This record gives sequence, C-alpha cells and structure tokens, in this order.
Amino acid sequence: MTGFDPCRVFRKLAYNNALANLRLSNACLLLQPGEFEAHRTSFFPSIRMTMNHILTVDWFYVDALEGGTLGPKAWEVEEPFTALEALIAEQRKVDGRLVILCEKLTPDALAATVQLHRTGRIQEERADDVLSHLFQHQTHHRGQIHAMLAGSSVKPPQLDEFIVDDDARFRGGEIAALGWSEEKLMR
Repeated sequence: MTGFDPCRVFRKLAYNNALANLRLSNACLLLQPGEFEAHRTSFFPSIRMTMNHILTVDWFYVDALEGGTLGPKAWEVEEPFTALEALIAEQRKVDGRLVILCEKLTPDALAATVQLHRTGRIQEERADDVLSHLFQHQTHHRGQIHAMLAGSSVKPPQLDEFIVDDDARFRGGEIAALGWSEEKLMR
C-alpha cells in the first residue's frame, strides 16, 4: 500500500470537472435552435449566460493558480461567447490547464499562497482553498445548467459520477475523447 497523497483528490476533481463539462457540452450541442440562449429560471437566466460565467470564473482562478495576474479582466465581457461551439472549445482549454496544474501539484504547492488580483487589491489564499472553492463553484453552476436542461428538449446528462473504478464502464468513449486512460485516472 502506498502512502497518502493529499494531491490525489485535486487531480481527480480536475478530471471529474473536465468529464462533467464534456458531458454537459455534448448535451447542449443537442439543444434545438433558440434553447441555448432562451430565458430560464436560474441565477443566470440562460444556459448560455451560465456557461459563460463558469468559463470566465475558471479563467480568473486558473490564471491565479498558475501565478498570473489576469484578475477582473477575466469577466470584462459578461458573455464572451454567443456561439456554443466556441464556448465549448474555450472551456475545454481551461479544463485542460486545470488538469495540468493539478497533475503537477505537490503537498507544498497545495499549502502555497495564491494571489487573486481583485479590483484595487490582491487577495491571498492557500492554493488548496482556492482549488476547493473553484471546484465547488463549477459544480454549483453545472447543477443549474442541468436543471435548465430539464426544461428543454434535451435530457440532462449524468453529472454526479465521480472517478471511481466501478464507473469506468460508463465513461470509456469520453475518456478516450479527452485523451486519458483509466490507469491515469485511478493512480
């Protein structure tokens, strides 16, 4: 038996995040014309606005975790993408950056201070706290999109699967599409 690795949970959360975003994106690609931007009941009143919010907040936090200074420029444009395909491509890029970042984590990196460039100030937080917050944020808003899909022509996808051995049979094609292997996920 190997020792406890405090970085493993963050790697698995990054993989799960990318998998959930892939499933959600694939479901949204099946929406009928007008459904993506249609007004709905939620914190952000459309699937498009909610997906753009997830993306811009991901840009903000992933950049800070990488040591960048993007800060509030991440959301200068409330909805940077109106076309779903372009939004999906950008989300996939930032998901990939987050996976790479979490792949490189060490216990010391988890305890390191991250500088979050806010308007007029720099907020300092531990990296593990920032990551926990980011994953919670993503899950929260994906759940809202999931609920909005329930009121559309598209069946909401399975999003609450976590990366466990027994669920491998449900994700084979998606894992291949993401360029991963089950061995990589389960280490």
